[in-house]
Order: sequence, then structure tokens, then C-alpha cells
Amino acid sequence: MENKAHSAGVDVVEASGGVAVLKFSGDWVLSSKRAPSEEVLGRLEKFSAGRIECDCSGMTSYDSSLICLLLDCYDHCKKKSAYFDISTLPDGPRKLLQLAVAVPENEGAKRGESNGGFLYGVGTGAMEGVQGFKDQLEFIGSATIMLCRAACGKARFRISDLLTIIQRAGPEALGIVSMISFLVGLILAFVGAVQLAKYGSEIFVADLVGIAMVREMGAIMVGVVMSGRTGAAFAAELGSMKVNEEIDAFSTFGISPMEFLVFPRMVALICVFPLLTIFADVMGMLGGMVIGIGLFDLNYDQYWNRTCEALTITQCSTGVLKSVVFGIAVALIGCMKGMRCGNSSSAVGLATTASVVASITTIVVIDAVFAVAFNIFGI
Repeated sequence: MENKAHSAGVDVVEASGGVAVLKFSGDWVLSSKRAPSEEVLGRLEKFSAGRIECDCSGMTSYDSSLICLLLDCYDHCKKKSAYFDISTLPDGPRKLLQLAVAVPENEGAKRGESNGGFLYGVGTGAMEGVQGFKDQLEFIGSATIMLCRAACGKARFRISDLLTIIQRAGPEALGIVSMISFLVGLILAFVGAVQLAKYGSEIFVADLVGIAMVREMGAIMVGVVMSGRTGAAFAAELGSMKVNEEIDAFSTFGISPMEFLVFPRMVALICVFPLLTIFADVMGMLGGMVIGIGLFDLNYDQYWNRTCEALTITQCSTGVLKSVVFGIAVALIGCMKGMRCGNSSSAVGLATTASVVASITTIVVIDAVFAVAFNIFGI
């Protein structure tokens, strides 16, 4: 025969001396029909009692539903500066309630809804932006100190880690870099040659592709590809280490995470970015040569000689110089997002996404600054 739980009830009775009594009855279990906490608290609001007591003589059984109601009543009494007497409760509920209120809730642990309006949102966003800027300056300062220690030969890191990162960031990235650069050069040549053909100047497509690749497109394409490939990998790796508390373990053992984790990655990208940029420049010019020779009846000697005449050491060095700065930016942003992420798997994903977005945005901004500076100095 199936046992059905009886309905659970609670009455609020006012006793003498400013005391209100909660009289529980029935089965206070999840399967029973019981009064919601809001209703019980609403009854308590009608009494200006300074002390709340409990009478459980009529209660036959209980589970967590009773504990939840008692905890709500305790919080209500705390807000009203009333005393909630739990001495008359059975041993089980009394001990569970004591355990629940023994440690106060951390400030900010519970996410609350904000009704501050537009100005509140603007102010909060501004404060978060200022704090983020401070965190970035702190990380850049730590990286600068780390580089100074490395210059003095005091940095601690493993050469094997550096070589592994160079292998993953350099040779293993040649495939995607070559494909992207070849296609970019091909597109530049096709678009430019179509316009130049109107004036019978198809030969100048070599100038267009060569100068565009070595000054701008080669370094930018490498930066964008490496932001999504290597910078995101840095953020995910360090973020996972942060979640698993491995970075904290480094600090506990007296090993600087900046030297052991960030420095090898930064040095690796500083080394491979210029080489990948030069490789991308060559592949882009090969893509332009395919269009020039295949569609516009230019021969190999004409295209090669025109490219050599158009390019100078100064023009080639501008892209290489920018690539070094791009490498530093991608390494710093990827490592910073990873080391400053939260302690959950979703935080690692957000850090990876933020790393890619911030890296690409920073590359575009740096390139714009270089373009203005080169124009000012006539480079």
C-alpha cells in the first residue's frame, strides 16, 4: 500500500512578551503540500515580535524543505533585528541550520540584479575599463622586468619549452601562412591588373603586389593568422593551467610564472614572426606572379625584374619591423588573457575569444600608428 505524505502546515501565533511562535504540523517533506516561504514570512510581517520561537510537536516528519523555510525565517529575523530561537527544534534541523548560518556568505558571491539605469551602466563600464587598463599596465610592467632579468641572464625557463613553442608557432604554421599569403597576393594582382590593363600598364602589377606585401599585407596576414592560431592557443593553455591551479603552484614553489611561462612564448613569437613575414611576402609575390604571367601575358623575367626595381631595403624592413611588434603584442595579449581568466571552463573559452579579438584589434591599431609614423618621416 502506498504511503502518501500528509499536508504540511505552519501557524504563526503571538505569545506574551513580544514573542511569535511558529507551530509546525504534518509532514514537511518535498512530496507534501505545504505553505510557501513567502506566505509564512508575510504572516511574520504582521507581528512586531522581537523573538521568534518554533513549536514542532505537531510535525511528524521533515526533510530539506523544512530547512529551507527555517533558513528563510532566520534571514528574515536577522534583517528585522529579531532573535530566532532554534533551541526547540529537533536535533537534526537544529544542527543543519547551525551549520548553514555558521559561515557568512561572501560578499559578491550572489549575483544581484542592478536597477541603476543607463548612468549606472556607463559608470560601471568606465570603472571596469579603468581597472582593465591598470591590469594591462601591470602585466606589461611585469613583462618588461622579466625581459630585463633575461638580459642579465637571471631568467629561469627551460630551453626545451622554448624550442617546442618555436616549433609549434613557426614551422607548423607555414602551411596556413603560405596559403593565405598566396591567395592575398593573387587577389591583389588580379584586382590591380584589371584596373591597370585599362591603361596598358599591366607590368606595374609587380610593383603593386610587391610593395603591398612587404609593407603591409605580409605582416598583417601573419599577425591575424597567428592571433587566431597561436595567441588563442596561449590563452587556452595558460587558462587551463589557471583553472587547475598550476600557475599558483609555480608561485608557491618560488618560480615566477612570467619567467617560466610567458617569457618562452614571447621570445618564440619574436623569433618566428619576422621569418614568417618574409615567407608570407615571398608567397604573396608568387601569387601575383601567377596572375601576371597566366592572365596578362607577362613573362617571368619581366615580372621578377620589375619587382626587384620596385622594392628597396627600407620598404622590406618596414614590414619586418612591424612583425616584431605584432609578435610581442600577440604573445602578451594571449598570455595575459590566459593568466587573468576565471576559474571555470567557460572562463577559458571567454579568455580565448577575448585573446583573438584583442590581438587582431591591437594589430590593426599598431599598423595604423606605423603608417602615420612612416608618412611623417617619409619612409
